[in-house]
Amino acid sequence: VVLVDFWTYSCINCIRTLPYLVDWNQKYSDKGLVIVGVHSPEFEFEKNINNVKQAVTRFGIKYPVLLDNDHETWNAFQNSYWPRKYLVDSDGYIRYDHIGEGGYAETENAIRSLLAERSNQQGLEISNLNQTKLIVPNAPSVDLNQIKSPELYFGYQYARAQLGNIQGFNPEKTVNYTIPGSNLETNVIYFQGLWKNNPDSMELVGSNGKIMLAYSAKSINIVAGGKGEAIIKEDGKGNQTNNTFKGNDVDAEGRLTVDGQRLYNIADHTNYGNHQIEIDARGPGFKVYTFTFG
Repeated sequence: VVLVDFWTYSCINCIRTLPYLVDWNQKYSDKGLVIVGVHSPEFEFEKNINNVKQAVTRFGIKYPVLLDNDHETWNAFQNSYWPRKYLVDSDGYIRYDHIGEGGYAETENAIRSLLAERSNQQGLEISNLNQTKLIVPNAPSVDLNQIKSPELYFGYQYARAQLGNIQGFNPEKTVNYTIPGSNLETNVIYFQGLWKNNPDSMELVGSNGKIMLAYSAKSINIVAGGKGEAIIKEDGKGNQTNNTFKGNDVDAEGRLTVDGQRLYNIADHTNYGNHQIEIDARGPGFKVYTFTFG
């Protein structure tokens, strides 16, 4: 029985499903389940095999991961989503298909059902198939219905909405942005400073720049790369005065250090609600690709 998982390593929706896949591999690999991760990149930097290898190690993935840089496997499955899971029975037929996050108990029950079917067909005896637990202790708990902010893209080629700055997007140009006042529109990105407009990202050209966003969620992430660091302020406060919202990738002083092209958790609150984040980026070369939420 084969579980085919389409994913990409900087996608927050994919990242939140990985603990379940790792758990299923551990529980069922000796019972006839083979998990195959198909890494179909969204951004150019996700095609780098070393970046993928680092992610596989970071997420504790032990099952095989295939590089699908040209999306040939993605297209063969007529897929359009990250993540997406297909369950293939022992005769080679797709018997189950799940898009996005959630449905973990349903998916695991489908795995068990196909494994039991296989064992009956082949006269095998699988022990403890019904005794394994459905709960994954280390998996993140996310209420998607309470996240009111959609994924926001920085690159002009991917962006689904305009910037909050009057200068807007200027493809392939470097623009000196200014933030128009303090009343920010929710789910709209604002820039300050000298930034280059790339197809998939915004890149800081000056020595200092600022990104501001009003959003509604419990946690906020950015996909970033390049060079430099940033100071994170949430709701007008820095971590040095209030670290109750500190993200996993931000230190006690509120500093985010970019150490690779990946997703960074920059703020994490106790409850869902409305917040305003300020990212003071420092150092030319700082690149930002998306905001995602949890």
